[in-house]
Amino acid sequence: MPSTTIARGNSLSTFYIAPVITPVACAGSVTATQTFNIAGFQTTDVIKVFGYVGAQTLGIIIGEADCFTAGVLSIQFGNVTAGSLTPASGAYTIQIV
Repeated sequence: MPSTTIARGNSLSTFYIAPVITPVACAGSVTATQTFNIAGFQTTDVIKVFGYVGAQTLGIIIGEADCFTAGVLSIQFGNVTAGSLTPASGAYTIQIV
């Protein structure tokens, strides 16, 4: 399909960022939503976190990501082990539509 500058559907643009974030520990066998202040996020953005740039902590999965308050990114981390784990700190690749 040829590329155009015409908006298709409800998406006008898609871009990627890689902010550095520092998550805190997640208890065993739970999912926990953590928030990070990142300027520019809007409550109308569709957000997909592709993952940590590097090796993620073994046993941590990344779930849903949202922006419920302008400038605040919410990421749900899942811990599939029995013990407490801390997701990796550093740059995360994020797609914003």
